[in-house]
Amino acid sequence: MSVAIDVDTLSKRYRLGQYQAAYGTLRETLVHATKRLARQEHDRPASEIWALRDVSFEVPEGQVLGVIGRNGAGKSTLLKILTRIVTPTAGRAEIRGRVGSLLEVGTGFNQELTGRENVYLNGAILGMKRREIEARFDDIVEFSGVERFIDTPVKRYSSGMYVRLAFAVAAHLEPEIMLVDEVLSVGDAEFQRRCLGRMEELGNAGRTVLFVSHALPAIAQLCDRAIWIDGGQVVGDGRPAEVIANYLHQSHSAGTERVWTEDSAPGNDLAKILAIRVVPHEGLPPGVVDVRRPIAVEISFKVLREGKPLFPKIKVLDQEGAIAFNAMDTDERWLEPTPPGEYVATAWIPANLLNEGSAIVEPAICSLDFPKLEHHAAVYEAVSFEVLDPSEGDSARGRFSGQWRGVVRPLLDWTCERA
Repeated sequence: MSVAIDVDTLSKRYRLGQYQAAYGTLRETLVHATKRLARQEHDRPASEIWALRDVSFEVPEGQVLGVIGRNGAGKSTLLKILTRIVTPTAGRAEIRGRVGSLLEVGTGFNQELTGRENVYLNGAILGMKRREIEARFDDIVEFSGVERFIDTPVKRYSSGMYVRLAFAVAAHLEPEIMLVDEVLSVGDAEFQRRCLGRMEELGNAGRTVLFVSHALPAIAQLCDRAIWIDGGQVVGDGRPAEVIANYLHQSHSAGTERVWTEDSAPGNDLAKILAIRVVPHEGLPPGVVDVRRPIAVEISFKVLREGKPLFPKIKVLDQEGAIAFNAMDTDERWLEPTPPGEYVATAWIPANLLNEGSAIVEPAICSLDFPKLEHHAAVYEAVSFEVLDPSEGDSARGRFSGQWRGVVRPLLDWTCERA
């Protein structure tokens, strides 16, 4: 299989505080060179930053490659080099085939022109011939959803209408290679679903696609392969689910296990929590769980003396602090006074319940002081874990890869009968 994109030891260095021009006029180059020479004696050495450092990979024809990484990792710099917006400091990048790019939708739109006129203008800028634009015009307008306003100047469009029309033009290119950067952040949820569908069509049609996104479910569903860039270097390359799991584990801030000595254990003279841990899922890094499998949370605690009936409880929150649920062990054994000793309780969070992202667990040992609960031992934000959906179609989100709001997203039983 021939190679569509070949990146070999690619590096890009920026000098902080100095003028950086990708492609400028001769006049601009001379003016800035003169200014640098004039103040050279007084300037301190400029600090440097490597946006990319020795990045190498190949993309075979027809492969859909996802690129993930935190903000500032070097993903957008890579795309700008591939599209010849900036030049590399070292190394080379070769693209073999007609290229289309979706980096900044709407670039080239003229505010005074109508939507119809901008479709033709933007299509020409993106490399489409007039007959190609005419052949696809109705599809572009239908995809964008702005049919009623197509003959209205775009300066009167809302921001959502503007980017939807711009994306629709770019999405109907038919290049051999497509470079895409965070296009799924435009428009509403319904339009994002259309964008995903169009991306999937490109991949299924045998196009080579390089897709940069923070939308990890979309990367998992649409891509054949993923690379993870961190600090300007490729630190992961392989199956999307595995690369995403390792990325989440690396960015995982809280631990999945905490242990205390009896002297330092949280609690009172009746009960103390000795340990809490999230049981790892086989085949995944510690701290990452598969949304399709039950999640076990173990609480080790000690009852110090005879007293009230005690029972374990957990509170689960999302990464923004919203409470997903509270749960306690309601078995009848906790209705009788709990004998002194050490206990290990396991709470099983059902599969396909939590949404993707971070989840935080707060354990407690309680007694019932009707109508309230009395907490004898509790730990604030004790442990956390990352919920991963491999997006293979068998979870609560099915084949949908857009943003799925809410702290829970259960897999419900459905019935449907023809009326």
